Amino acid sequence: MGTLLPSIPAKRYFTIGEVAELCGVKPHVLRYWEQEFTQLRPMKRRGNRRYYQHHEVLMIRRIRDLLYDQGFTISGARNKLQEMLHQARGNPGDAAEPLLDEGREALATGPLAAPAFETMADMDAVRQELLEIRVLLSEGA
Repeated sequence: MGTLLPSIPAKRYFTIGEVAELCGVKPHVLRYWEQEFTQLRPMKRRGNRRYYQHHEVLMIRRIRDLLYDQGFTISGARNKLQEMLHQARGNPGDAAEPLLDEGREALATGPLAAPAFETMADMDAVRQELLEIRVLLSEGA
């Protein structure tokens, strides 16, 4: 990303004001992007207050990079983001790596630091192992 943005704190939910500061955009831009990018769906609570999760902050940073730094149009950025997400699900080696790098960087510090996964395959292996443990635990109960 061209612009140096602040690191993302290790917390579960972020308000629209916090996300605006973390991503270097105004809150009204975030609300507009929600309409344009269907993948962006913050949780809404009382009074339609938006609460963004960590992965949504990363996605907003990716959208910002595509629009402001790489010069994509809204529809071009939408298509590129869709393509990246599709590739990340189908072919972990290509498009997933930049997303993993951002996630590693953001989660590497703080009390909630997560283990770094080298590839999506590593993460899938851990997920599979956890599912197997869950089955074993449910059988024993």
